[in-house]
Amino acid sequence: MWNTIAKYFTKYPKRAKIAQKMLEYGLKIKDDKIYCADIELSDSKIARAFDVDRRAITATIEVITTHHELQIIFSKLRPTCHLKDVAAHMNWGVIEIIPKDPSMPGILSAVASIIAEHNISIRQAIVDDFELAEEPRLFIVTEKQIPGSVIPKIRDAKGVKAVLIY
Repeated sequence: MWNTIAKYFTKYPKRAKIAQKMLEYGLKIKDDKIYCADIELSDSKIARAFDVDRRAITATIEVITTHHELQIIFSKLRPTCHLKDVAAHMNWGVIEIIPKDPSMPGILSAVASIIAEHNISIRQAIVDDFELAEEPRLFIVTEKQIPGSVIPKIRDAKGVKAVLIY
């Protein structure tokens, strides 16, 4: 996905950074403005958050809105609620998987199967995009804590390099 988008920003690294951050946070473009879901965000606040000049935000919006392919992608983005940090307060479990090769198919499936075998429900699974994240991870939030006896099985699952339990 990023390769499709990056070609529009090759001469402008700051604009590429902005586009990448927009993807990461699920910020969309609508009516030449940036939104988080239905909440309009100001260019100046986004610029401060991304540590760029406000004009770079405006220029990035212009690039996106003038290229149909980008417009389609950036008009459909949505932010995602990540339950990882609230899981402990809800007595849920969190498993963080560090993959051997993040582009390898079947890692999520292998880990989810092991969890299901132990009759534990998965509340959420979030995978970092391996083209966008430097060190992509798989986060699985479970209905209850993972028993210690299950961890070695997960560690031995297809494509798993390491496992962190919260």
